[in-house]
Amino acid sequence: MTREPQDRISVIDAASELGQRKQTVFKVMRRLGVKSEKEHHSNHKGQAIAYIKLSDYEKLRDYFETKNPNLDTAVQSSNKKAPFGNGWFYLIQTEPTLAPGRFKVGFASVVKDRLRQHRCSAPFAQLVDQWPCLQKWEQTAIDSVTQGCKKVGTEMFESRSGDLDEVRRRCEKFFEQMPKC
Repeated sequence: MTREPQDRISVIDAASELGQRKQTVFKVMRRLGVKSEKEHHSNHKGQAIAYIKLSDYEKLRDYFETKNPNLDTAVQSSNKKAPFGNGWFYLIQTEPTLAPGRFKVGFASVVKDRLRQHRCSAPFAQLVDQWPCLQKWEQTAIDSVTQGCKKVGTEMFESRSGDLDEVRRRCEKFFEQMPKC
C-alpha cells in the first residue's frame, strides 16, 4: 500500500481545509504561481491526485485568510491537517420581507459560502449573526435555540412571534455557556 507523502498535501484536502471548492483553489494556485505534481495512490483508488508542497499550502492559506475573514485561522497548522470540525454556527433570515420570522440555523466552515448556497433557494437571505462552534455541537445548538419555533424544513424554522431577536438571544446564551473553540 502506498502511503501519502508527509511533506505535501493533496489539493483535494487543501481545498477542504480551506473551505473552498477544488476549482477555486486551482485558480488561485495559478494566480500565485503554485505548481502541483500528480501522483497515483492506492488511497484514491489509483487515480492521479494533484499534490502541493506544504509551503505552497501556507501561501494558499494566507491568501484565503486575507480574502475571507470567515476562514477559521485557529485550526490551521504548518505541517498537519487542521482539526476536523471547527467553524461557525450561523443564524440566517431567509425571507426578510415576506416572512421575517423564518430562519435557517446550522454549522459551516465558511459562513459566506454557506450564505451564498442558501441564496440559491432564498435569494434575499441575510446573515443575522454567527458564533464560533465545533461541528459536533451543531444538533445540540439547533435543538436549544429553536425551542418554541415551528420547524418548516431541514434546519429551517419559523419564530412563532416573528421576532428573530429572541432566537439570537438564545444563540448568545447557548454559546456563552460553551467552552471557547
